This record gives sequence, structure tokens and C-alpha cells, in this order.
Amino acid sequence: MALTTNKAVLDWIDEKAALTQPDRIVWIDGSEAQLEELRAEACSTGELEKLNEEKLPGCYLHRTAENDVARVEDRTFICCERKEDAGPTNNWMAPAEMYAKLNKLYDGAMKGRTMYVIPYSMGVVGSPFAKYGIELTDSIYVVLNMAIMTRVGQAVLDALGDSPDYVKGLHAKAGIDPENRYIVQFPQDNTIMSVNSGYGGNVLLGKKCFALRIATCLGRDEGWMAEHMLILGIQNPAGEVRYLAAAFPSACGKTNLAMLIPPAHYLEKGWKVWCVGDDIAWLRIGEDGRLWAMNPEYGFFGVAPGTNDKSNPNALATTRRGTIFTNVVHNLDDNTVWWEDLDKNPPKNAVDWKGNPWNGQESTEKGAHPNSRFTAPAKNCPCISPEFESPKGVPISAIVFGGRRAKTAPLVYQSRDWDHGVFVGSVMASETTAAAAGAVGVVRRDPMAMLPFCGYNMARYWQHWLDMGGKIAHPPKIFNVNWFRTDDEGRFIWPGFGDNLRVLEWIMKRCYDEVEADETPIGYEPRPEDIDLEGSGVDQETLKGLLSVDKDLWLEDVAAIRDFYVKFGDTLPKTLAGELDALEARLK
Repeated sequence: MALTTNKAVLDWIDEKAALTQPDRIVWIDGSEAQLEELRAEACSTGELEKLNEEKLPGCYLHRTAENDVARVEDRTFICCERKEDAGPTNNWMAPAEMYAKLNKLYDGAMKGRTMYVIPYSMGVVGSPFAKYGIELTDSIYVVLNMAIMTRVGQAVLDALGDSPDYVKGLHAKAGIDPENRYIVQFPQDNTIMSVNSGYGGNVLLGKKCFALRIATCLGRDEGWMAEHMLILGIQNPAGEVRYLAAAFPSACGKTNLAMLIPPAHYLEKGWKVWCVGDDIAWLRIGEDGRLWAMNPEYGFFGVAPGTNDKSNPNALATTRRGTIFTNVVHNLDDNTVWWEDLDKNPPKNAVDWKGNPWNGQESTEKGAHPNSRFTAPAKNCPCISPEFESPKGVPISAIVFGGRRAKTAPLVYQSRDWDHGVFVGSVMASETTAAAAGAVGVVRRDPMAMLPFCGYNMARYWQHWLDMGGKIAHPPKIFNVNWFRTDDEGRFIWPGFGDNLRVLEWIMKRCYDEVEADETPIGYEPRPEDIDLEGSGVDQETLKGLLSVDKDLWLEDVAAIRDFYVKFGDTLPKTLAGELDALEARLK
């Protein structure tokens, strides 16, 4: 039975049901009773396996098809009316042509299956930030993940009322055929269509598809920003909490930073760190002229390998109840899960991510897929911010960009002003990882960590950033960090993890004009004595090295940036071209 009388919703569902032909339609009301029935059904079919209720209460294991383990950027399209609106970094097809192609794939795709109707909210229901969506899917796995990642159910439909203003999402597993796998955004129709995948990044349509690709277009049109950023609160010993938002490409420690545990020396003084969000930030200008940020998500979709008690104890603790694990090792001895770098004791009697028997003491093959995942409720996180459910979000003092550069970028520098900060974000670069399909270890430009997620022409997105800077009366200061400088043997020089708070403390002091800085050709840098190194194992000489700016390397980078900017032709904002020329002049 339908949970709404909204004609725009009901007509669209009728249309998609006629196309996909499910045996039945089930509306997701958000109740625990209904979710529990679905978990039981998924366990009966083998779609999920229930894990040890004492050690991992309410936790389940799922395996995707071997050909379906990551986001597929070459199969992800932005289908706006004009190709130039999608820009040179997005795949594009004319909307009418793409709809025709997809409709063939959806035709009868749900025969013999159930269509689930998931009403969901990105953000606190009823908040000024909130946006609503409905995802139709034939996957219980998707339903249960969306119930962790977003706020689902009747309350969303009540908030939507009779409005036609919602984002439409259609997902069908079809045959999980990689040759016919598509993840398509139609920004002008507020529509997302995903077919032939079961992997979270391609099928949890509230996440990257809505919260970034569609939301960037909404933000452009409505005067706000949707960003691939963590949101973090830093509480100093005086009890004052200051917030920053930070963007990093995958495998640059984003989740670790979002859930940072201060070093012992800081904990003793009373420092605390609060996680508001680990992945996505929606930013609006507040009545006070500051930029306010909200995490539109309700859960964490984290990479499992490498998550452990040392790298991220808070993330690990978050996964200990109510979590769905995907493509990790199943330890048969105690019905728990394991992944590479969880600990030094891989199980002997286990099943690997492909479903094959696996002995971790002897096997040379990895047991968990490198992009295996956990979907965990944010409220489980030991350091979740008291402001997590705040409908108005939190005020942002600093925006931090970062990447993984072995030699070029220093540990931290501050941009000269907002426009220079947008330039710094636009030229972010990092080394590729397993989270994106393709080669590992290649330096790739990933502006604002948004290259795969911007729903329109990236050069126009930069212009939107520049325009926003002119509208924010009290804009955040913009910084760049690089935790990944290496020595000649390729070893990391900076300890990273919790010690990154030492840099964040300096960043916050700069935002409140509490500390001076030295001007360099690339921006403002800390004076080495202004970073608290007590207990870090790093001395001031080493820190000076971490802050050094090699002009020759930077001039090489300037040339690489010019090549990158050429892609955007006439759409490149003149302000950014000017910033690049000014950087080159300062270096020379």
C-alpha cells in the first residue's frame, strides 16, 4: 500500500513499475520491524549472512559479484541537454539517447522480483538543508544500506507532502552485466538511473549520485555548495569548538582525519575532536554571513582494509554493531569478519571475499577485496559530534584541501585569499588507489576531490566557488595539507594520524588571527616554532624540511597545471588562469 498521496511520486512509480514489471511493490516505512523482516529474508536467500550476535550484534556480511566491486567511472554519465554543460571531465550522452538505451535494459528487469520504494532524506528531515529522494530498487541489500546511510521512511514522505520537488532514483540489478552497467545522472530532471550493478558506490543513490552529482547542480542553481568533504569539530582546552571542512582524494586519510584521536599530550590538556561527517558536506551561507556545513548522510560507507585499532580506532568501534560488511573475509571459527591490516592474525578457517575457502596463514592471495566496505550507523561513532543532528549545521572556519605528494607540497600552507584558495583546490593532485577502477600509483589531478562527482562542467563549478566567495561576508580561510612527504627511501616523514591535530591547531589559530605566518611563493606557512611537536618524534629541523618549497619542482607542477587547465578551454575562469600566472611569477 502506498504511504503517500503525492501524485508526482505515485505517477512516477507507476511508470517505472510498468517498465520494470516487478511481481510486487513494497514501500519502506522505516520501521525496525519491517527492516528486520527484510534482513531475515535476505539471510534465507543467502544475500546476507548473519554474523556473531554476541561479538557483532546486528551485523551482516554480503558479497558482490566479482565483476562488481567498485565505482565505474567510465560507465558514469552526466546527461544534461548540452555536452559543454557536462564539461571535459564527465562522460556525456544526449538525454533522449541515454533514456532509450536504459529503458531497453530496464524493460522487464524486475520480473520475478520485488520493487522496494525507499523514501529518504539527505540531511535532518525538515532542516533547511534537507533534500528528499525516492529510490526504487530490486535489492534488499540496497534497502538495508540506505536505511543506514540515510534517514528513510514515512517521516520523509510527510515532509515532502504533495511537492514534486524530489530526486528520482531507479536501480535494477538486472543481470549484473558489466557491459551494460550504467550509472546515469539527468540533472535537469532530478533523476538518477543505475542498472546492472549491486556495488554500494553505484547503487546507494543517495550517496555520490544525489549528494554530490545532482546536488552540485542544485547548489549552483540555488546558491549553495555540495562538496566531497569531511566536517570536523576541534574542541580546545577552553571548551570552544571550531569547525573545518576538508577535501581529500581517496586513500589520503580522510576517514582517519574525520575520526581523529588527539595525541596523548593533547588529550591530557583536554583537547577533543568531534566528527560531524566523514565524506560529504553541504554548505550554505548563514544569516550571520558565515559558511555553515551539514553532513547530508546518516552513516559511514568506509573502506575496510587498513582500518584497525591504530589507524582508526573510532571507525573500528563504529562497525561493531548494526553494520553491513561487503567483500571482507568471513572467519568461520567465530562467525566474525577480517580484512587485511585489521590485525596480525588472519584466520585459518575462513571464506574469502569471492566465497572460496581461505587460509590466511598460508594464502598468498588477499582475503578481502582492497575496496571492501563497511556500512555503519554514524551514531555508533564514539566521537560523533553533539551537533550531528543539528538542523542548521555548524559554522566553518577553515576549508582544508590535501593530497598525496611525495616531494612537492609542504606539510601545510594557507592560501593568500579566497580566490587563491579556489586555485589551490582546483590543482589538487594525488596518487590513484583501489577505490577507483584503474592503475594504482599514477599522479592524477582531482580538483577539490570532486573530479568523479561534479555534476556539471568543472570549470563552471570553479566559477561557482569564486562567485560564492563574493557572497560570503565572513568566508573561511583556505589551506592545503600534505601528510605524505617521503624521504629518499620512500618512508613517510610526518607521523600522520592523530598527530595531524598539531597542524589543525595551527590552522585554527590562523583562522582566529592568533598566530603569525611566513609568506612564501605558494602561500603562508607556519613558523616551525608555532607547531607543537611535543611527543611527536619530529624535531624542528625535520619540520623545516617538511615546510620547504622546492621552486624547481613547483615550476614543473606549474607546467603540469597549464596542461590540465587547457582541457577546459574558454570555460576556465580567467581568475584561475591569473592565479597560475601569479604563482609562476612568484616562483621565478
